[in-house]
Amino acid sequence: MAIKFDGAFEAMRPPDQVYDFLTDPNKFAALLPDFQSLTVQDARHFTVKVNVGISHIKGTAEVKMELAQAERPQRAQYKGQGSVAGGNVSLTASFDLTPVNNGGTRVEWVGEAQVFGRLVSVAGGLLAPLGKKNVQKLIDGLQAAMK
Repeated sequence: MAIKFDGAFEAMRPPDQVYDFLTDPNKFAALLPDFQSLTVQDARHFTVKVNVGISHIKGTAEVKMELAQAERPQRAQYKGQGSVAGGNVSLTASFDLTPVNNGGTRVEWVGEAQVFGRLVSVAGGLLAPLGKKNVQKLIDGLQAAMK
């Protein structure tokens, strides 16, 4: 099951500062909904754990992330693979940054999560709304952090 997300917002910081924030998991990981922990392997690889609860499936998702594209200060793209209770997830998230007249940055973001396994058959129709809700929480947190 594929769940797609996209949107845009403006940050009050210049593109280089927004880029630095978005490419440093130590700065943004705690903004993930139901964040548990972060382990950084190197400048491009980290593992994040978050609590997951859908229907009667509850547990911890462990997602290995890679900063797959890093074009300072215009673009950052992440790719990740992980395991969640009752399934697996593959995801991508990209951020395109454009300077705006007030000295800030327009952030256009696109993401996709592919969910596999028993989780899809059990939670099915709940996955997309829950995913969109959690992505919006993350985006709201990013906006607030970059004011």
